[in-house]
Amino acid sequence: MKQPNPLQAAVFLVLLLLGLWIAYTLYSLTTEVMYLGIALAALVIALILAAAIQLANQWEKAVVLRLGKYKGLYGPGVFLITPLAETVAYWIDTRIITTSFTAEKTLTKDTVPVDVEAVLFWKVVDPQRAALEVEDYRTAVSWAAQTALREVIGRSNLAEMLEGREKLDQELQRIIEGRAEHWGIHVSSVEIRDVLIPNELQDAMSMQAQAERERQARVILGDSERQVAEKFEEAARTYQNNPTALHLRAMNMLYEGLKEKATLVIVPSSVLDTMTLGDTSGVIALSQQLQDRAMVKGQGEKPPSPEGKKPEVKKEPPGGEY
Repeated sequence: MKQPNPLQAAVFLVLLLLGLWIAYTLYSLTTEVMYLGIALAALVIALILAAAIQLANQWEKAVVLRLGKYKGLYGPGVFLITPLAETVAYWIDTRIITTSFTAEKTLTKDTVPVDVEAVLFWKVVDPQRAALEVEDYRTAVSWAAQTALREVIGRSNLAEMLEGREKLDQELQRIIEGRAEHWGIHVSSVEIRDVLIPNELQDAMSMQAQAERERQARVILGDSERQVAEKFEEAARTYQNNPTALHLRAMNMLYEGLKEKATLVIVPSSVLDTMTLGDTSGVIALSQQLQDRAMVKGQGEKPPSPEGKKPEVKKEPPGGEY
């Protein structure tokens, strides 16, 4: 919408006040009818001259018609027209304009109803064609964008719309540009903001995504197990031909187990023999015997004598007599 022209209002007020002042100074020399005539003439002149002065902003172009025929483009800045004979038919905004458009309940190629929201960035590059070739170029651009969006949706699958938005944006821009270039309009870009799908389909896609992630996790786990098995196989071949390395590895494993404050470490006897620690079995047996004696003593029983003989017990005769 064109903003009010302050220059026209200023010129109108100045000319009107000047005409009224002239009429007032001549009031004593003229009759009352002449005074009213001068005031009315000042009003008409002020209106005509104010209408002749036009002001266009920096981003505007004025389409001027003379007696219904195209005369030319004017602006930006101040320009004059001939009142009554010439008129400003359109004020064309040459800045980039944003237009949002939607396509509701549109079926994709795989028959999925979707709601798509998009934004169009465009500008008028030829104001003459935009004013003369189409009745309302803003409405025409909006409808062209909507029909192009529905056409692209009908030719695309849902997966393509969700994953390849850049490709759809370029396709939309190409289609809209081909339709709007005849109106002197250039399409800068088209961006799809959102793609809405039914809730039931969202749940199904979520389950599918979860299953796919689980499958990938299992594949990664299996691949990790295979790599670990290959490394163990390489280590086994190394230890087979190098007993010293196996000895050092066994010592390291035993150290790691004792370092974690373990009270009991169970190792095969073959490992002890490999590490030349076979004599430790006697120490372990001795400590086990000492623990057994401590437990028996705690229960109030005497441990067996070292010679293996049972202690003698005196029996008293009945009645307390010997």
